[in-house]
Amino acid sequence: MSTAFNTTTYSQLLVEFQPKVIATEEEYDRALATVEKLMACKERSPEQTAILQLLVTLIEEFENKHYPIEPASPHAILKHLMEAREIKQSDLVGIIGSKGVVSEVVNEKRAISKEQAKALGEFFHVSPALFI
Repeated sequence: MSTAFNTTTYSQLLVEFQPKVIATEEEYDRALATVEKLMACKERSPEQTAILQLLVTLIEEFENKHYPIEPASPHAILKHLMEAREIKQSDLVGIIGSKGVVSEVVNEKRAISKEQAKALGEFFHVSPALFI
């Protein structure tokens, strides 16, 4: 298999796949199917890889526009980590404050301070920035 990029082969693939900005769900579904087909190809050529990268970029653009993911709030991240690790509010007493402070933080009645973010980061072994 040649590793040199063949522009003739690439041109043929462009004609076959006709990549363009995705505007509809049908075009999105077609692009996804093509990407799956190219991903399944065991010995993808450089030209196929270039088409694959182009299609993935177009799919990401469509998804970012039509299915945006809002960043999670610090409180939502805290609640998720607590649920995932089966941690109770009482487990955070002494780490970020008294029982009352922990309750207020978990129930979004109090903002997470920088000191609490640092303590939570150490406790959960994650970046404190998640809580700021």
